[in-house]
Amino acid sequence: MTDREREILKIISENPLISQKQLAEILDIKRSSVAVHIGNLIKKGIIKGKGYILNNEEIIIIGGSNIDIQGFSKDKLIRNDSNPGDVELSVGGVARNIAENLSLLGEKINLISALGDDIYGKKILNELRNSNIVTDNILISKKHPTSTYLSILDSDGDMDIAISAMDIFDEITSDYIREKSGIINMAKCIVIDTNLSKDTIDYIVNNFSDKDIFIDTVSTTKALKIKDIIGKFHTIKPNKYEAEILSGISIDTKVDLEKAADFFLDQGVKNIVITLGKDGVFYKNENVSGHIKSPKINIINATGAGDSFIAALIHGHLNDFPIEKSVVFSIATSIITMRSHDTVSKNISKDNINKIIKEMNIC
Repeated sequence: MTDREREILKIISENPLISQKQLAEILDIKRSSVAVHIGNLIKKGIIKGKGYILNNEEIIIIGGSNIDIQGFSKDKLIRNDSNPGDVELSVGGVARNIAENLSLLGEKINLISALGDDIYGKKILNELRNSNIVTDNILISKKHPTSTYLSILDSDGDMDIAISAMDIFDEITSDYIREKSGIINMAKCIVIDTNLSKDTIDYIVNNFSDKDIFIDTVSTTKALKIKDIIGKFHTIKPNKYEAEILSGISIDTKVDLEKAADFFLDQGVKNIVITLGKDGVFYKNENVSGHIKSPKINIINATGAGDSFIAALIHGHLNDFPIEKSVVFSIATSIITMRSHDTVSKNISKDNINKIIKEMNIC
């Protein structure tokens, strides 16, 4: 935003129904000049239409959107052989999945991602719009195809191996993010995943440090991109292996979990939540720590469970849940996801989540 746009925005925030004539008189400029500035603020997504509605209720999510191709083995996987099973195609991507889960939880979402100018990109755009997610700031690439994620799941529903083709996200550069700084500065909070380049991640955390930033580490390899900027995130949700790599601490006991969590807190992280698979979730902030066991369930598809977990964690933070309540809420959300064939379950809702918490006595 320009200095003049900031000036106009401040006046509008105090009086959303002010006229352009009144703005011109206050600023001692021509009414036509005010109209130009208002038009630019609308184009940047900072205000919306009549009454100058401030666009400050959105969560900005920046990261990956892709097509998921999943193979489900009917029996125990046999390597170097053809395995009978089912193959399904769905929309996915860490940032996109988090966006849809948060939308299902009633949050307003503005997604910044990259899609190819192809049939898969059009499919993802349509589904995002059907989920009431703002897509105006998604980059449409003429250079790369839409990102594709191919995974093989074993007969228990756990991922055995996966291949990702995600070069398109290199196009989400710091310059591209700079162009979107107007809407990002108006966000309730920022969520990013490590599909972004290290330079882009660094730019975001250094230029929007006044915002609560949540990070999804995605994988052990991609998590290394944030090793030297850990303290610039409000909340981080690594799994055990990602926490080990980032902290340099081997995690084998409850004491190790405490030490690893303290490492993140000492760096400046406000909330650290370490997922432990079937062993549950460990959490800690400056006031409290705890370990919640995961109930036993029949897993249909574990893909997307981590994305729904962090979405619920963000929702809890924005609604002032204590960290323990947020973690319980998140575990229940991931259970709904793992009981579905879809990467994002359409059964995600606050009512259904609370039912799971009560029925499975998660605490």
